[in-house]
Amino acid sequence: VWRGLGARVVAAEPQPDCLRVLRLLYGRADGVTIVPDAVGAAPGRAELALSTATPTVSSLSRGWIESVATDSSFARVRWDRSVEVAVTTLDDLIAAHGVPAFCKIDVEGFEADVLAGLTRALPALSFEYIPSAHEAGLESLRLVERLGATAGGYEYNYSPIETMRFAAGRWLDATTLERQLERIRPRGRSGDVYARLRRA
Repeated sequence: VWRGLGARVVAAEPQPDCLRVLRLLYGRADGVTIVPDAVGAAPGRAELALSTATPTVSSLSRGWIESVATDSSFARVRWDRSVEVAVTTLDDLIAAHGVPAFCKIDVEGFEADVLAGLTRALPALSFEYIPSAHEAGLESLRLVERLGATAGGYEYNYSPIETMRFAAGRWLDATTLERQLERIRPRGRSGDVYARLRRA
């Protein structure tokens, strides 16, 4: 999608199987940089829990894995192995590649850690929200609010999983978004929270 819009893409992917696919599809593509690292609060090393059958739900967050264990949509998921991976930060990625116009954070429960490694407001970003890990989603929202406080503030919208559409007809403040997430929480429908800096 982003390449079709003419964007330059920097993709951080530590999961070995997913990394292989990315390199196969985009390793020689113009305008695509693949970084074989996880992203977190500080540079270093970390254990990535892997699911052989469902590799896209690999996670650095043991707490998140425990939270979603009771979620019916994860009933068949087993994290059956792990691998040590290098960890970088959003600040370090920005230093190397520039400030992104948009940053998608989809890290299976590690969103708050990723945001903790960012010290500046970005023009726009998104992070995943899963009702069974509600508090983790709210922590991510608080971190984004803190980042935006020095740059005019963020406004928000929400897109239910796989719909590719915003649920709200207008952009919301953080308090209204939090109420919206509380309403959809019992339905167990995950999705993505989008944030953009308010226009002056």
